[in-house]
Amino acid sequence: MESIDAHIAQDRSELEKARSAGDTAKAAHLEQELKDLETYKAHHPDQTADPTPLEVYCDLNPQSPECLVYDD
Repeated sequence: MESIDAHIAQDRSELEKARSAGDTAKAAHLEQELKDLETYKAHHPDQTADPTPLEVYCDLNPQSPECLVYDD
């Protein structure tokens, strides 16, 4: 994706398709991804680039070992 807004729009479209097809597992995954992307967007209103999954995860879980940065 080029922008976070395009990613959110695509996820919403895919979520509707999954719901209409009765694919509850995919719908649950997309609902969580949408929630995380919207939270990320709220935390970074000036950023338009689509974040990587790691960027989203670290924004939501800054104390996770994968996200800690150490200065030597």
